[in-house]
Amino acid sequence: MSLDLPFIWAGLIATAVLLYVLLDGFDLGVGILFPFSRSQQDRDVMMNTVAPVWDGNETWLVLGGGGLLAAFPLAYSILMPAFYLPVVLMLTGLILRGVAFEFRFRGLRRGRPFWTAMFALGSILAAFAQGLILGGFIQGVEVAGDRFAGGTWDWFTPYTLLVAVGLVCGYALLGAAWLMWKTTDALHGDARRWAVIAGGLTALFLLVVSVATLVVHPLVAERWGWTEAGLDIARFLPLSVIPLLGLAGLATVAVGVARASHVWPFLGAVLVFLSGYIGLAVGFFPYVVPYAVDFRQGAAPDNALGLMLVGTVAILPLILGYTAWVYWVFRGKVTPEAGYH
Repeated sequence: MSLDLPFIWAGLIATAVLLYVLLDGFDLGVGILFPFSRSQQDRDVMMNTVAPVWDGNETWLVLGGGGLLAAFPLAYSILMPAFYLPVVLMLTGLILRGVAFEFRFRGLRRGRPFWTAMFALGSILAAFAQGLILGGFIQGVEVAGDRFAGGTWDWFTPYTLLVAVGLVCGYALLGAAWLMWKTTDALHGDARRWAVIAGGLTALFLLVVSVATLVVHPLVAERWGWTEAGLDIARFLPLSVIPLLGLAGLATVAVGVARASHVWPFLGAVLVFLSGYIGLAVGFFPYVVPYAVDFRQGAAPDNALGLMLVGTVAILPLILGYTAWVYWVFRGKVTPEAGYH
């Protein structure tokens, strides 16, 4: 029995992107919340909560992007011209926050406010650009003859701006929930307040973006059972578990925040993102270039996919093991006295 290599690689890349969103999402969220912290000491603690893990979290972005290039070269050749500008904005933000991360701790004291601002700016820019890419992806990409046939600014629409702002709010929720998990005393209380605000905004944008998505693309609406004749209950009912999962996540966040829990708000935020991710997959699967090229049409030859899979099977457990080990070693609360710089 032969392996369905294109399907396996589609699953691997989808998993890598999900892990990137969840793991790098909370440390981007910490940067987004930087401007709202009370003091330099609080910002030091916030940064120290992600210091041991932030660069490892971005490994999943490399795996997702590199995997797309290697496993689905046709899709990569179409998507990159479609999203050149937001991808450049995202990489600029990630580079800026990476440089600011190092220089804020090691630079001259008088330069610390500047690098603090750059860390926040880089986090917001990276998150916003990812939202623009996501919104443009959901909108769909114009393709003709296996090439991108759209314009330079097709990704820049009111819908993509709505998605981008919503993603920034979602990352802020992940960051606030992470800080509730990892901090104590006054900073934990501030994180609790941020989680309330970010959670409310995330719920609002989830609702608005979900409705807008059904309006923007009829194919997505049809997948969810919305037709010209109205809602097809038989089609929608099996999928209703996905928004219910998101509601359960929001409820978990709300209850966890109300009880000043340390772990439950973060788990709830993860459920919210998982629900949104699965919902998106329902909307455009099996396309890797919505809504023109599916994962089989865009895949590399099976011999290439098989060779790459051998290497991935060997390396992926090491990445997962190292990631788990780092999170285990640096488990527990971070206080002003504990630092990694």
